[in-house]
Amino acid sequence: MHVLIIGGGGMIGRKLSDRLARDGRIKGREIARLTLHDVVEPAAPAGAPFATDTAVSDLSVPGAAEALVADRPDVVIHLASVVSGEAEADFEKGYRVNLDGTRQLFEAIRAIDGYTPRLVFTSSVAAFGGPYPEDAIPDDFILTPFTSYGTQKAICELLLTDYTRRGAFDGIGIRLPTICVRPGKPNKAASGFFSGIIREPLIGMEALLPVSDDLRHFHASPRSAVGFLVHAAGIDGEAVGPRRNLTMPGVSVTVGEQIEALRRVAGEKAVSLIRREPDPTVLSIIGSWPRDFATRRADALGFTAEADFDAIIRAHIEDELGGTIAV
Repeated sequence: MHVLIIGGGGMIGRKLSDRLARDGRIKGREIARLTLHDVVEPAAPAGAPFATDTAVSDLSVPGAAEALVADRPDVVIHLASVVSGEAEADFEKGYRVNLDGTRQLFEAIRAIDGYTPRLVFTSSVAAFGGPYPEDAIPDDFILTPFTSYGTQKAICELLLTDYTRRGAFDGIGIRLPTICVRPGKPNKAASGFFSGIIREPLIGMEALLPVSDDLRHFHASPRSAVGFLVHAAGIDGEAVGPRRNLTMPGVSVTVGEQIEALRRVAGEKAVSLIRREPDPTVLSIIGSWPRDFATRRADALGFTAEADFDAIIRAHIEDELGGTIAV
């Protein structure tokens, strides 16, 4: 099996390639080759039991997608994306990368006769918009995004379903909750503070909180995100059915509940490092995003995530901090 990861240099791409290197297979099928693609040179996983190679290009540039799929990889995992805050700030870049690049990938695959790979596309809960139901958002809730990022993801979901229906590829779209706690430095995502108010205090650094404690949001850990991708790569397409986009499971908590989880796991000193500094721009983006989901389809198909936010924090401590905290 040949696996291609587009956006393989990012945090999730690196963790996914490490997981594949450890497992060596996807649902019983042995991986013979892994290709990692990004706009900068991705790092190949250490100790992989299969051949690895890298590719550097801008997927939105004509010809880039065709070059990537010329060797007909069996599984294509599309992670590359301009994040929410940047897509809102730079309209042209968001649509060029998130929509045009994805469409060119879909077309490049469709143009190869007799080639129908499994294609896993990473969407987002930002594809939804209000007004929301009082209870958790069901699987069949209509997509009405309120941001450019969410709109780009929603359009790609529709394209994925149609290209799959037409036999161009066997597509699975997974709507990721906000991934928390993200390791490393903050990015331009409007949701970045959700990770920051946990990540920075755990290493003894101050973190800014731009929204109120009562803001509720939907989260899953990087560990769970990688599990979603691996499961989607090997799942039976017939079991998924014609509705090819699925909301992944996660944990719905308020910011205040996040902070209480941090207090339980790391203590009062960690919580004292959170400094409140309201930011109306961040709130205007995040405030329109959905807060909770009923993920019955994904649950029934075997996708799993953490049961509570304490477990998300502990996963970060285990995976990124060697099991210890600085405070």
